[in-house]
Amino acid sequence: MMKDVMAIVNLAENEEQIRDLTPHRSLAAVPFGGRYRLIDFVLSNLVHAGIFKVGVMAQHKFRSLVDHVGSGKEWDLDRYRDGLFLLPPGYTADTDMSVAHRGDIDNFYRNSDFLKMSRQEYVVVTGSSMICAIDYTDVVGFHQEKDADITVVYKQTDLAQDSNQRTMLTLDDEGRVTDILVNPRHTDQDCLSMKMYVIKKQLLMDIVDECDSRGGTDFVKDGLIKNLERLRIYGYRFDGYLAKIDSLRSYYKHSMELLSPDVWGELFYNHGVVYTKIKNEGPAKYVDNANVQNSLVANACIIEGTVENSILFRGVRVRRGAVVRNSIVMQKSLIGENVHLNHAILDKGAEITEGKAISGEDTYPVVIHKEAVV
Repeated sequence: MMKDVMAIVNLAENEEQIRDLTPHRSLAAVPFGGRYRLIDFVLSNLVHAGIFKVGVMAQHKFRSLVDHVGSGKEWDLDRYRDGLFLLPPGYTADTDMSVAHRGDIDNFYRNSDFLKMSRQEYVVVTGSSMICAIDYTDVVGFHQEKDADITVVYKQTDLAQDSNQRTMLTLDDEGRVTDILVNPRHTDQDCLSMKMYVIKKQLLMDIVDECDSRGGTDFVKDGLIKNLERLRIYGYRFDGYLAKIDSLRSYYKHSMELLSPDVWGELFYNHGVVYTKIKNEGPAKYVDNANVQNSLVANACIIEGTVENSILFRGVRVRRGAVVRNSIVMQKSLIGENVHLNHAILDKGAEITEGKAISGEDTYPVVIHKEAVV
């Protein structure tokens, strides 16, 4: 069944509320969980389901993403047939950049040849902001059982209240979608769309062509909502753990949830491991008098101070007398002697010099930008 399924990873995502972490990378390339990027979870879910043709539909700032995914080797996607494809954005260097943010239809349309030349009948379309361990074989099976035109994956959750970036569904007793609200200010609905869809390839191409010819720009608003009565759109309920990463607050919140063994186990092991780019580095080193509690510490870290309730990426150094609490410290950052860090996010290569004290709140962590020296 899954040999007839391909995937499109749609990176046309609103990064406004997480822009502190995306000035030089796309949302899909944001580091998460000590040694991963958000796209790692997306690609791992797809290959665990036996989907081995994946098109990553880039939008902008994709150099970091290209460097990370490479040929797709770590996900077994470096194949002679099918495999991983980076699909360029629909605009050119001479195009007004505001066009790139109007919607995703133009990007679908300009990459329609990729769909047309693919041999698979079905397409899984997904973004990168919803982090979970989902079995797409169940979703595709549900889609075929319902004889649906489109299946939308959703979760009943209060996560929608964390951000005004949300798509909410209304379903009837049979699970058919009867209404879709995009970014409503107020709603009583709790069925959050996970921006994951199953659709026949030909129908996807027809919807994109119709939207483009009528001036439509957005797949959900112009392709789904305007066709609710004409198409059989069903909702597939997902009951597992979901991290919705679309703001600085949600990024910090869900990162800290990884310190729970139950969350870590479900996300990283219950449905297969999460693959990522391999770096041949030594293990973490804990020097005498180092004190580490309830933290995730990645390879090649050197800990001389205190680390509590924190996440340290590869190659982080915490010098003697430093105290790191409730913080996220990304790759190759340096925490100087006697530094006190609390509720902070340090991007890659940041350095906090001796004796500094930096403190934020759990609802508003302090962000130190990439390679900044404080």
